[in-house]
Amino acid sequence: MSQESIELLKNSRLFSQFSNQECQSILKMSKTRDFSAESTIVKEGDVGGVGFYLVLDGQVEVRKKDKVLATLGKGEFFGEMALLLEKDTPRSADVIATQDTKCLLLSRWDFRGLIKSHPDMAIKMMAQLAERLSNTHTSLSE
Repeated sequence: MSQESIELLKNSRLFSQFSNQECQSILKMSKTRDFSAESTIVKEGDVGGVGFYLVLDGQVEVRKKDKVLATLGKGEFFGEMALLLEKDTPRSADVIATQDTKCLLLSRWDFRGLIKSHPDMAIKMMAQLAERLSNTHTSLSE
């Protein structure tokens, strides 16, 4: 685990309050995967699979039907709700790589194991997820 990987996690909003040790725990449980430009990473309606993705390099678009909801780059994340939900629920949007992209992947099961051993991590994440949900709600209302 490189210091660069730890810094990338800490520069992400979701993990900005985490200690180096907490970031190392996440990195130990996660995997990385490369996606080629124009490949579908997440398909709307799919269930199961990896929960959370952090963009390490490249860029993705979150799309619902033909509408682009967000463009995410290095340090940004998607799939966070899959970490928290009790059961597999359908994905709410497509996520497409718009250029060659590398992501860090964390499954719901691995995440839950981390939370059980480091419960304070959940509290730190909840504040960031609540802020993101509030921002999403505000932008949909406009």
